[in-house]
Amino acid sequence: MTARRPYEELTDLEKVQKQWHKLSGLHTREEWSAAIVRAATAAEIAANFAVRREFELNSEFDSEFVDSLLRWANGLAGKLDRLLIPLSETDKTKNKKMKALKKVAGEINTKRNAIAHQGEFCNEYEAKTAIAQAKEFISTLVQIYDPKFVLKTRKP
Repeated sequence: MTARRPYEELTDLEKVQKQWHKLSGLHTREEWSAAIVRAATAAEIAANFAVRREFELNSEFDSEFVDSLLRWANGLAGKLDRLLIPLSETDKTKNKKMKALKKVAGEINTKRNAIAHQGEFCNEYEAKTAIAQAKEFISTLVQIYDPKFVLKTRKP
């Protein structure tokens, strides 16, 4: 039996996958609201991955500075508006994809915030919709940097 690495030692993409596996279990147990929060968390971690890749490819900033920018950007919308969209301005194709992702991110954030900040409970349809949006967001964003990336769903 192999020892599992602590969560904080995982890469961003490993964390995305771990969150996605966790939400599969929550969805199976009909914990719709919790599954939505996990899906939104996975989407935000995917945004972290994208921001880190942008800085790796286009700067010499160290990881501590990039981490401080991720905290400053605060949330999925902030990471798109304050970091990814401005960072991609010199690449028209990438910038267009980032701007298109902004709408999906807004929908994911709205549902997540209603659960986290207003105590909203969601039904199965809302969970399936939010999870599909998060999957679209994650796949589209990560594949800009890693075209072979596939978000793996755990079998129930």
